[in-house]
Amino acid sequence: MSSVAEGFRARRVEARTKAKGQRRIAGGVAWIVIVAALLAGVVAINVAVLRLNLRLDSANHRRGQLRADIAAQQAKLASAKRTGDIMNGTQGLVPADPATTQSVDLGR
Repeated sequence: MSSVAEGFRARRVEARTKAKGQRRIAGGVAWIVIVAALLAGVVAINVAVLRLNLRLDSANHRRGQLRADIAAQQAKLASAKRTGDIMNGTQGLVPADPATTQSVDLGR
């Protein structure tokens, strides 16, 4: 073979290996971009879930406060009703007849 043909063949082989290396680099970059996009998606989902958990925690705290307020109001209402019943005499209690009562001396 002539030296011209050998030089041409060597340049072709060199160009092929260079193109192959560039394709390999491009493929690696593509994989890096794909993995980065997937990781960004996972992070975005985690942030959204954390925000929802914070809202749920706030709602649960508010619900607990409301239940405590309701219990306090019910206790206050029951106490007021009981006091009203005592004052009105609607419990069936009547003053004792002094003629029919007796006193017991415990004698200390």
